[in-house]
Amino acid sequence: MPRYWFANRLVLTLSGQRPVHTLLGHALPAAYDRLIELAPRAPLRPAGGRATAPVVRRCGEYQPRHGVIEAFARIASGDRLSALAFRLELGADARWRCAAIDLGPLAQAVSDGS
Repeated sequence: MPRYWFANRLVLTLSGQRPVHTLLGHALPAAYDRLIELAPRAPLRPAGGRATAPVVRRCGEYQPRHGVIEAFARIASGDRLSALAFRLELGADARWRCAAIDLGPLAQAVSDGS
């Protein structure tokens, strides 16, 4: 299922474990720009040096129409639980691409430097 593949790749990128360019070609321009903005801050990086790496605990989806998946993932890292929402769109070439990413309040805190 594409939502699990994307959820795992987004977690790896947003936790600083993989460079953002690994999603080049897998994200539409607006989503890739958002990744470029978020990735250097690694908003899903575990707190503290000994915390466990974040993992996808659950990933669900809603399909508002054919070729579109609105997905969410629960991300666990030690005692911390985060949410990740993203939109996938099926291209004319039959490949899924990430069209949008949202980390909710976590992303706002990261953007504000909180």
